[in-house]
Amino acid sequence: MDNKDRTKGQNYFYGAAILTAGVIIMKILGALYKIPVANIIGDDGYSMFIQTYSVYNVFLTLSTAGLPVALSRLISEANAENRPMQARATFRVAMKTFLVIGVFCSLIMLFFPELIAGLILHNPDAAASIRMMAPSVLLVCLVSGYRGYCQGFGNMIPTTIGQVLEVLAKVVIGLVLAAVIMKSGGSKAEGSAGAIFGVTAGSAVALIFMVIYKRAYYKDTPLEDPDIPDSEGRILRRFLRIGIPIALGASALSIINLIDSGICMARLQSGAGCGLKEAQTLYGVYGEAQTLYNLPAAFITPLTISVVPAIAAANVRGENDKATKISEDSMRIAAAVCLPMGVGLAVLSTPIMRVIYRGSHDSGPGLLAILGVTSFFVCMVLMENAILQASGREKFTMITLVTGGLIKITVNWFLVADPRINVYGAAIGSLISYVVMSVMNFVFMCYALDKNPKVFNILKGPILASAAMGLCAWLLYFLISRIMGELSWSHYVVAMIAAMIVGVGVYAVAAIKLKAITAEDMNLIPKGEKISKLLHLR
Repeated sequence: MDNKDRTKGQNYFYGAAILTAGVIIMKILGALYKIPVANIIGDDGYSMFIQTYSVYNVFLTLSTAGLPVALSRLISEANAENRPMQARATFRVAMKTFLVIGVFCSLIMLFFPELIAGLILHNPDAAASIRMMAPSVLLVCLVSGYRGYCQGFGNMIPTTIGQVLEVLAKVVIGLVLAAVIMKSGGSKAEGSAGAIFGVTAGSAVALIFMVIYKRAYYKDTPLEDPDIPDSEGRILRRFLRIGIPIALGASALSIINLIDSGICMARLQSGAGCGLKEAQTLYGVYGEAQTLYNLPAAFITPLTISVVPAIAAANVRGENDKATKISEDSMRIAAAVCLPMGVGLAVLSTPIMRVIYRGSHDSGPGLLAILGVTSFFVCMVLMENAILQASGREKFTMITLVTGGLIKITVNWFLVADPRINVYGAAIGSLISYVVMSVMNFVFMCYALDKNPKVFNILKGPILASAAMGLCAWLLYFLISRIMGELSWSHYVVAMIAAMIVGVGVYAVAAIKLKAITAEDMNLIPKGEKISKLLHLR
């Protein structure tokens, strides 16, 4: 099939919708992967698992965040100039670069896992997981090359399918290995390593799929009138010049999270007086709560994708009032979507943790309550970032990101070391850092937009509707728990489901009555018109 046929009809919004669907599916499958892993290997084992992910994310972001974007851009430019040989040469140069970077990063993880686990993570038992993760960095680098190439043709389908296959393989293989190892008497470190191997296996499946896809749909057939491509040196320089700044910017958060992970483990042991086992348990349950608090952000992605071109177009046409209106509407929708989810996580933190993570440490509900509140500010930061990027003020987002990261590290350094606070300090640090980032971004938005967004109008409806929802859900859970007395796991399930059903119903009615979301707002979301008709929005 011709390349043009593969991308026919795949305009910007269509491609964005495909990628968005893939992101949401991956987030859900990722949670389905991490939650059973935590139950299989326990809180202490999960600390090794989640910290290894922090190391992996740094190498992954450095090697794949900016360079695939650069490759996609160069391929797209070559296609626009009708230079197929240039596109092929660019792909070859990019794949060589990905190979070198991937081999280098994988070798570091393969030969120095003890150093990374002990010196950086302060969790020596994570070494086996780091070694098991090593091959995946190389595999993902190569996968990113193929994805960047296809995206250069405007084809987002293989990226999404490959990502879904990758997560499915990761879930099945990782969970099976972890369960088999633990049932056969293996240690928590070995169980974590088995679960982590699922990531490597998933990366291998994704690479196989991308190789087959490219060979099937993007064959390097002989050309009647081939163009003359640039030299490899010139292509490499352009490739790195575009990709490196993006990679460095994107890796800032991953590096901060890695540092923060090591600080938490170190301060729990050196400051709060915890032994290694206790520190692993506390950090593990913190990681379990993080898995749940990350979910609301996945549902903001569709809106950010739609908002960026809408605001950018309004700014280009000089319609500043319209740009401000779209910004206000998008922030209200973001608040209306993520605020009830955050409130739900906070007020029902006890049954949620007791049901999902059976037998986890008692600090879990308190951590989730704090992180539930934090999830709202995370989503608002994501939306504010999109608005600033659409307004051509993307440098401001880097300022807030670095500032927030430094605040989190500083707060954690002092609070986690306090024996009375210990791991709760990590959750408090996250809350403070994202509150600061959201405020900073809002100030920058007021500077970037001619008219200041009206905060009261933006948040009034979602706050009132979420408050009504949270109160009703908590009261119902409280009454059920009183009636049932001492709650078993099944009682927690009944109480949680009943409270969630009532909460959703109350919020839906309150949000419509208070006009937290309007029919005009829904036009910013793909297929929003159908949703507004279904909910009878005006």
